Amino acid sequence: MRSFHDAKAMAKAMRETLAARGLTISHSEALEIVARQFGLDNWNILSAKIEAEEGESRPASNGIAFEQAVPIVRIFDVAKAHEFYLDFLGFKVDWEHRFGENFPLYEQVSRAGLRLHLSEHSGDATPGGNMVVYMKGVEAFQKELSGKHYRYLKPGLEKEEWGLEMQVTDPFNNRIRFMESKDAA
Repeated sequence: MRSFHDAKAMAKAMRETLAARGLTISHSEALEIVARQFGLDNWNILSAKIEAEEGESRPASNGIAFEQAVPIVRIFDVAKAHEFYLDFLGFKVDWEHRFGENFPLYEQVSRAGLRLHLSEHSGDATPGGNMVVYMKGVEAFQKELSGKHYRYLKPGLEKEEWGLEMQVTDPFNNRIRFMESKDAA
C-alpha cells in the first residue's frame, strides 16, 4: 500500500512554493490537489486512507516505530527512467509532482510493496547510488526480466553465502541489489 503520511507536508510545501511565486491557494485547495496526485478523487478519501494506514502500524512499547524506507533515486531523463523502471522492472507510477511546466519531475513508482522515489531535482540524490532490497521470489523475478530481452542489461543470479542475489543498474548508474536470504527461500 502507498504511504500517505507525507500528504499534508506536500500540501504545505506546494502552498509555500506557489506563494513565493505570487500565487495563493487555500490549504483545502492544496489538500485536494495532493489527493488527486495520489490518484484519489478528494481529500476526504485520502484522509480516510491515512487514518487506516496509521491504525495498521504497531509502535514498540516505547512509542517508536519505523516505516519502510523509500529511497530517492536520481534520474536525468524521464523516458529512459520509465523504460527501465516501468517497462523493464515492472513498476507502476503511483503519483508524480512538478512545481510547474518545464520543472523537474518527482514521482513515486512501486511494485509488490517496494516504493521508490525518482527525482530529476539535483539536490535530492546523487547519481550512482546503491540500495539493497530484500525480497522473496528473486529467481522468478530474474526469469521475468530475462524474458523481456532488455537490450541494456541481462541480469543474472549469484549464489552468495547468505542466499541469492540479482543486481541491476539503471541508466543513471544507480544499482539495486535484490536479495533473497536462504531462510526466505
